[in-house]
Amino acid sequence: MRGAEFVTRKLKSSIYNEQFMPRKRSVKVQCPICKKGVKSTGPNFPFCSDRCRTIDLGKWASGAYVISAPVPDTDDSVQDGTIEDRERNR
Repeated sequence: MRGAEFVTRKLKSSIYNEQFMPRKRSVKVQCPICKKGVKSTGPNFPFCSDRCRTIDLGKWASGAYVISAPVPDTDDSVQDGTIEDRERNR
């Protein structure tokens, strides 16, 4: 097999693989607890182990993590008064 023929076959096979058999992409991130590298295809993603998963769950349960309530917008607040009061003020 000549060099050009080999390159042509290699290109055709790589095009076939990309079109019909897409590769599974794995993103490498850090475990939020111990900061070890974790692949996105891992069974404990985004944690590196069951231990780190359990530690994180414990932090949520103890109140160490909280999701704050949205700050109300002053323009969106409900006006005081009845419908009759609003109609009189028009």
